[in-house]
Amino acid sequence: MRYLLIDRIMEWKAGESMRGIKNVAMSEDFLEFHFPRKPIMPGVLLLESLVQLTGWLEAASSDFSNWFLITKVHTCKFYGFAFPGDQVELEVRADAESMTEGKIFKGIGTVGGKKKIAVDFEGKTVSLGEIEDADEQKRFFQLLSREI
Repeated sequence: MRYLLIDRIMEWKAGESMRGIKNVAMSEDFLEFHFPRKPIMPGVLLLESLVQLTGWLEAASSDFSNWFLITKVHTCKFYGFAFPGDQVELEVRADAESMTEGKIFKGIGTVGGKKKIAVDFEGKTVSLGEIEDADEQKRFFQLLSREI
């Protein structure tokens, strides 16, 4: 099973930042057991949403030759839940002052202006062509971004 957790890309600056949307729908299968009679989006999937958004940033910034893979979470704090019907606004920013081999990003997710997750994480870039069809991903990005 594969979760595609970005529903829309709102804006981006090459190599710097990207903003996107994750709509939490009651029909998502992970809500069936998380939790029965009180569905909430798992926090780890909020983190994965931010990592996927970072992948899109890396892909779009490299003309779809690279993708981002997470290797380490430095800090991650949860501030509340995302429920069915919520629209989670996501933002990732590259940490230009990082002094590590990998790339460091800061991510935040909010619902209605209220913070739900804040995370600092690190990762590496890999060749997109080794894990996905780059042309197909480029077309998918155009759909997600409405070619902004």
